Amino acid sequence: MGCKENSMAVNPFFGEVKKNFGFGCMRLPMTEDGVDLEQFSRMVDRFLESGFNYFDTAHGYISGRSETAIRECLSKRHNRDEFILVNKLSGNHFEKEEDIRPLFQSQLEACGVDYFDFYLMHSQNAKYFEKYKAARAYETAFDLKKEGKVRHVGLSFHDKADVLDKILTEYPQIEVVQIQFNYLDYNDAQVEGRKCYEVCVKHNKPVIVMEPVKGGSLVNLPEGAKKYFDDLNGGSYASYAIRFAASFDNVMMVLSGMSNMEQMEDNISYMADFEPINDKERAAIDNVCAVFSGENTIKCTACEYCVDGCPVKIPIPNLFADYNSKIRYNDWSSGMYYNAHTKNRGKASDCIKCGKCEKICPQHLNIRELLVTVAEAFEK
Repeated sequence: MGCKENSMAVNPFFGEVKKNFGFGCMRLPMTEDGVDLEQFSRMVDRFLESGFNYFDTAHGYISGRSETAIRECLSKRHNRDEFILVNKLSGNHFEKEEDIRPLFQSQLEACGVDYFDFYLMHSQNAKYFEKYKAARAYETAFDLKKEGKVRHVGLSFHDKADVLDKILTEYPQIEVVQIQFNYLDYNDAQVEGRKCYEVCVKHNKPVIVMEPVKGGSLVNLPEGAKKYFDDLNGGSYASYAIRFAASFDNVMMVLSGMSNMEQMEDNISYMADFEPINDKERAAIDNVCAVFSGENTIKCTACEYCVDGCPVKIPIPNLFADYNSKIRYNDWSSGMYYNAHTKNRGKASDCIKCGKCEKICPQHLNIRELLVTVAEAFEK
């Protein structure tokens, strides 16, 4: 971990990027009718006026509504040189090389822009990488850069460190890598946060951090963990997680998926003038990790990639959250929430074991087995 001055107005890795904190647009404020465009517009304005300019989306976020919300709340309302926009080439939206350019064009139109500042090969793992190679996806992205439609080409990654090393060895033109990186996953054998970061350092690739609060898990702490941060007398639980990730030398950007103005104001309060984690705070983080390691909860980040492809419409992340609430807090209301989440949708016991969810899960969870556990907890 380093202590570089990340609080500078211009990002040290890419001069057009301001600061080291970005707006992840996968968990936008919502209403019953879709994205809350009025609140999102206010959040966009607040973010920009606070000195930040980095926005991240993907074609599948909120079933396509993230891109169009960006068009309405950002692109139509602000000059193009005021913001940095990141989009991704997602593997479930193309099959062959000929599909990529029409998809890319539809993304530009959905976002209301004529170029992307960063274009990432999305959610790369060993299996997806072979699909992208077969479709010449990387080569197409590099061509789009030559044509001025993309400023920088990178990838987002969910697999073991040796797979990342293979990709960066085969495609040294990659300029930046987005990885899942937080204090809970830092030494996790499944996610290999530290090892993936070290591969990026080895290849001299700046790191973009996703899931710094692990889908909210590092905000909604177990009771036994809260005291370690409370004893520091200042700072939200999210602040320690986000600042932890931002304190590493090769980290150029930390994303936060902000769902309301309150979350944004909290994030801005400590990232506008960023200070790295100190030794006392790091000790508290180690103690929090020890509490988490003693729990038997499901390590789901609620990305919802698993939901769209489920043939029986099981709201998997919601049911996992209900289970975690039951285990973590002995929450009497978790059963009520489970019933609400499964009303007119699939229950855990409805799983037909097709495995589609597991193939796309960034956390590599054994979802089919976990749904059996959830069913046993709530459907006795």
